[in-house]
Amino acid sequence: MTTCDLLLIGVGGQGVLTIGDLLLRAAFAADLPASFCPTKGMAQRGGFVKVELRIGADGVGPRIGEGGADIVAAMERSEALKGIPFAKPDGNFLLYDQVWQPTGVQLGVDAYPSLKDVSDAIEASGAHLTVLRPSERPAIGGTEVSANVFLLGALLALPVMSTLFAAKDVERVIEARWPKHAEANLEAFRAGLSVRLASGESLGSSPDGELPLGRG
Repeated sequence: MTTCDLLLIGVGGQGVLTIGDLLLRAAFAADLPASFCPTKGMAQRGGFVKVELRIGADGVGPRIGEGGADIVAAMERSEALKGIPFAKPDGNFLLYDQVWQPTGVQLGVDAYPSLKDVSDAIEASGAHLTVLRPSERPAIGGTEVSANVFLLGALLALPVMSTLFAAKDVERVIEARWPKHAEANLEAFRAGLSVRLASGESLGSSPDGELPLGRG
């Protein structure tokens, strides 16, 4: 059976836990063994958030060891650095290049890493990096589609994930999660599913600012 150890990283308010929850529901619907281990900081918005999701392996613990993640997906540039020790050589690393500056950076006390610095560090780990830019998300009625569900679609475009899940099965989970806003979230998912994922490829440009989440 195909297995996948997935590490999701971001900050509170980005919908990282929601991505993990949707994938867990999809795994259960597909009768796949899965474990879900969330970690979040004290701050509900802007604090560090991590989800360890292990799919397809029965009888294993919930934690992913260093160098053990088949996929690392980060929703914030600087927080992505925390995922590097867990990236498996020849694994996949998706960086959604959102900039969420902490207070120290806003006050000019701390430095914020450049995209090049973060990309170089990820590639040095041996993982295959794809940078997804916020501007890659399409808009519906003038509103950009949900960032977290967009990233979920990009995850499903990876071969290991598409082997575990059919896109239609994940779409059914999305429809059940947001029955009143299913179409907008399905558009976000399909937009992510259609992006080109290639090692070192960057898409679009990366504006600062907050992102809309899965609507509900």
